[in-house]
Amino acid sequence: MLKPTYTVPDLPPAVDLETVPVLKALARANRALAELKGRAATIPNQAILIDTLALQEAKASSEIENIVTTQDELFQADVFPEGPQSPAAKEVSLYRHALRLGYDRLLAMDGVIANKLLIEMFQALKGREDGFRTTPGTALKNDRSGDVVYVPSQDGREVVALMTALERFINEDDACSLDPLIKMALIHHQFESIHPFPDGNGRLGRILNVLYLTRTGLLDIPVLYLSRHIIRTKADYYRHLQAVRDEGAWESWVLYMLEAVASTATTTLALVEGIRGQMLGVKHRMRRDLPKLYSQDLLNNLFRHPYTRIEFVVRDLDITRQTAAKYLDTLAEHGFVMKHTAGRSNYYINTDLVRLFLDSAEGT
Repeated sequence: MLKPTYTVPDLPPAVDLETVPVLKALARANRALAELKGRAATIPNQAILIDTLALQEAKASSEIENIVTTQDELFQADVFPEGPQSPAAKEVSLYRHALRLGYDRLLAMDGVIANKLLIEMFQALKGREDGFRTTPGTALKNDRSGDVVYVPSQDGREVVALMTALERFINEDDACSLDPLIKMALIHHQFESIHPFPDGNGRLGRILNVLYLTRTGLLDIPVLYLSRHIIRTKADYYRHLQAVRDEGAWESWVLYMLEAVASTATTTLALVEGIRGQMLGVKHRMRRDLPKLYSQDLLNNLFRHPYTRIEFVVRDLDITRQTAAKYLDTLAEHGFVMKHTAGRSNYYINTDLVRLFLDSAEGT
């Protein structure tokens, strides 16, 4: 039987987490996050950001687990969910579903992030009906060498006890005086060290990050996703995770996470500004060239669904199928979207928006 190599501590750990370097990094991260929150609020329909950015996060987070798919595959799966999908595209789609489920439940539960919610997200992500680990045998290995680098608790009862304590720490805002961003870093490390589920802990831990930021009011909606930064600094991420377990290097871990927040907030802000700028440009062009066609709901549809179809417009605008088809074909004729055919169905691509996502991904 494998033996744990790290005793998961009570939170907060008995170390100084408000050092001068941490406070400087904290100020930068909070500024960047506040600016992102403010700019995101200027998008007229918040569902645009939730849906489109969540799909980008699902792709990036899955890539950390070596689940790689293309943008086109993802958007095709989004527009034709009933059609054939690659295993990777299905995994990414399930991740976004779990993330959206978490956000919806968070709103319904007045900001409480309960273990029941984490289990629901695990079940949505993995298509399973179980929950926390109950059997021994879990060990985390180096992807390249295959060497065991960390062994979490093997006792199912201890996993439940540790997650109960973590649930309490997450939701008791008066439990400590730490800044929420520092607390988020502690929560993430604790979750990954407990490793409560048989699979999917990395992705669920990254969803937990953004749900916690939304819970604390640092964000209005879940639009800050750290996966791209982790992809770019993957070796550092795992090194800092393990250094806490081996050396108690909490300061370095917190600094890493604060830099991840600041960096990701800055790149996400640029993406939000890009979406906002494109929406304004399309709005002005539609009002000028197709004034009888223009509506805010139609504009929102084109940016909520980078690949859209007649059924989406029927639903979003509450119009007939014939009218929706006419709208989209007219938009295609005037260069607002590009029309494609798949079998007996048509779909329409907002090519400028897709290019914005591709350019953003290549910049990571």
